[in-house]
Amino acid sequence: MTEKTRVFADGIAMGESPRWHDGRLWVCDWVAGEVLAFDESGERQVMLRMTGLPFSIDWLPGGDAVLTSAAGVVRVGSDGEPTPYGGAGRGWNEIVVDASGNTFVNEVGFDLMSGAEPAAGTIAVIRPDGTTLEVAGDVWFPNGMAVTAAGDTLIVAESYANRLTAFDIAADGSLSGRRVWADLGDGAPDGICVDADGAVWYADVPHRRCMRVAEGGEVLDTVDVDRGCFACMLGGEDGRTLFIVATDWRGTQGIEQAERTGQVLSYRAVAPHAGRP
Repeated sequence: MTEKTRVFADGIAMGESPRWHDGRLWVCDWVAGEVLAFDESGERQVMLRMTGLPFSIDWLPGGDAVLTSAAGVVRVGSDGEPTPYGGAGRGWNEIVVDASGNTFVNEVGFDLMSGAEPAAGTIAVIRPDGTTLEVAGDVWFPNGMAVTAAGDTLIVAESYANRLTAFDIAADGSLSGRRVWADLGDGAPDGICVDADGAVWYADVPHRRCMRVAEGGEVLDTVDVDRGCFACMLGGEDGRTLFIVATDWRGTQGIEQAERTGQVLSYRAVAPHAGRP
C-alpha cells in the first residue's frame, strides 16, 4: 500500500458504490444490507437497510435518493420509506443520475452468483416521468458509470471488455455516439469517478489497485493496495480526497464470509471531483 494511502474506515462486509453527498461519504455495504454515511472523521451512521444484492445509490435533483435493487429501482424520500421508481422486475447493478434527473442503470446480463456463462448486459434510463427505456446493449459486465462535468457524456466501465466506453447523452436520456473512451489493457474497471481535469479514476478488483487515466488510456496515477478495489469516489471538503472501497475478494463463493475485511481507504488526489456521481 502506498505511503499516501490511509485507512479511513474498516469493519465493512463488502463496500460498493461510494458517493460524496451532503458533506458525507456514503457507502453501500452489500453483505450487511446497509447504506452507511461517514463524516470526515470516519464516524458512521446506518442510513438505510436493503435486502438482496447488488444495490447502488444516487440522488435525484430534488434530493430524494434512488437505489438499484434486485426487484427494480426504488426511491426514498424524507420519510425513509422505499417506493418503486422504475425498471421493475430487473436486477439492476449500478446507478447514476444526471442534472436533468435522468437515472441511468445497468444490468450485468447473466447470473454471476450461480456461475452462469458470461453474456452481454444493458443500460437503461428511467426518465423523470417514470418511463424506463433501454438505451444501450452489448455491454460486457457494465459496472461503474459517471456523467462528465459538462453533463453531455456518460462513461461506463465494461469490466469484461477491459475498457471505459462513452456515450453522448441527449436531453431525453437517450444515448448515441458510442466509442471507446479508454482501452485499459488488462485493467478490469469496476466503480469509477471523474475529476476536474477530465480524467477518470477506476477501481480494479483483481489487480488490487485504483488507476487514474486520461481519455485514450494514458495512465496518470496508480494507487496499489492489499485487497480488491471495488469502487472509488472523490470527495472531502476540497473534493481532492479519493475514497476507495476495498475488500479481500475470495470470489462469489466467499461473498458471505464471516470475516469483515472491507475498508474505506483515502488518498490525496491531484484534481478535485467533477461530474456525477
